[in-house]
Parts: sequence; structure tokens; C-alpha cells
Amino acid sequence: MDEGVASVRLADPRHRNALSKQLSDDLAAAVDEALARGARAIVLTAAPPVFCAGGSLEGLLDRRTPLSEMYAGMMRLADAPVPTIAAVGGPAIGAGVNLPLACDIVIASTSALFDPRFLDVGIHPGGGHLWRLRERVGAQGAAAMVLCGETLTGAQAADRGLAWYCVEDADLEPTARRMARRAADRSAPLVRRTKESLRRSGALSDPAQAHELELRAQQWSVKQPEFTATVQRIQHEVAQRAAARRESSTDLPKTDS
Repeated sequence: MDEGVASVRLADPRHRNALSKQLSDDLAAAVDEALARGARAIVLTAAPPVFCAGGSLEGLLDRRTPLSEMYAGMMRLADAPVPTIAAVGGPAIGAGVNLPLACDIVIASTSALFDPRFLDVGIHPGGGHLWRLRERVGAQGAAAMVLCGETLTGAQAADRGLAWYCVEDADLEPTARRMARRAADRSAPLVRRTKESLRRSGALSDPAQAHELELRAQQWSVKQPEFTATVQRIQHEVAQRAAARRESSTDLPKTDS
């Protein structure tokens, strides 16, 4: 944990970070531990060179583990009450695309590749993949990627809304952590409430409902001690700057007219 930011790392590079049940369960446990330790933001990273090779084919063929139990890690990310940022370097394949899709924000590097590939191995997408992908790239983009096998590089993902930024590999994790720290520096209850409102607003179709949702949250926020303290701090800073400007103007040298 660093300044309220927890880093959760996929660390099975020998298997290209494939989502075995064990890795998925370990991811779920890592998210739970981060939240229990008071994390105010979570950054998801992976040991290179592959971000995640998707679901374990051996596990899928085995069939002793129900498919419903294979998504624990992704669902913990999706349900996390704090901001989550995926730092994607290298390929994200199949169910591996679900992990960044489950996060609030995706930062991709120039080496990133988003390749759903479910149909290429004869399996229907799972884990809410189609819904999450459509939310990011639209119906046409989701159809192109899932049905026709189109892939997106990191730069293309940023152009089409799947990622927020595309940066050089060396800048990937620093960029994700910088954004996470900005979220972590804000009032934790306010950030959580705002994230919940953002999530709930996605299901609304009436602007009046959106207004009511935000009004209730805004009314709650102005009653919090952090609001009063923040406003007082801002007022104090404004007064200090005004005083400094007045003092500077009185110190200007006078010239003869």
C-alpha cells in the first residue's frame, strides 16, 4: 500500500497469467485484502510479457469447476467500492479482457493488445463480457471484436474508448498510480458515494431520475465534515492570495509623472 493506493499484480508469467481458478481466487483475495487494509484506490497490473492469456483451457476442459466459480477475481474488481485502474501492457486475451473491462479506468501501453478470441476456441463469451465491451466501444465495436475477431492495439483502444490513455511501456504503471493517488487523496466517503452514483446512473434513462439520484447524494455530501473543512481551507487560501496580491501592489516602485 502506498499513499492509500494498493497494487494488485497478476504474477504467473510462466502460464502467461492465464485465469485458472487458483489465479482468479487469488485475485479476489488480493482485492479483499486491499480493501480490508483501507485502500482508497486499486491498480491492477500484471507480470510481463502477457497481461492475461484468458481462461485456462485445461480448466475449461476439466469441467470439474463450474464456470460460475471462475469469475471471482473479475467480480471482486467490478464490485470494488473504490476506484480501480487497470494498467494493461502486453496482450489481454479472451477472458483476460474481462479484467480491464471490470475496472473503472483502463490505461494501455503501446505493447497492449485487446483480443477477445472467445469464439476462436469455440466458447461463448462470459462474465458479462459482451455488456461491458459494448459499454466501452459500442454495439458495432463489440460485434467487430467478438464476432469478427478484430483486435485493438493500445493506441486503437484509446481512440475507441476502451482505454483512457495509451502510453509508453515505461510510463504505464506510473501513469496508473498517478491517477490512483489523485483519487486516493480525496475524501474516501465522497469518492465511494460518487462511484456508486456513477454506477447507478448507468441504469437510468430519465434525466429527472438522474437529477434525483445526484440531489440525494449532493445533499448528503454537504452535511459531511469534510465539506465544511474543504470550503474553509479554500476560503483561507483565496484570502491569503488576495492579501499577497495587495501587499505586492503596495511594494511597486513609484515613478514621477
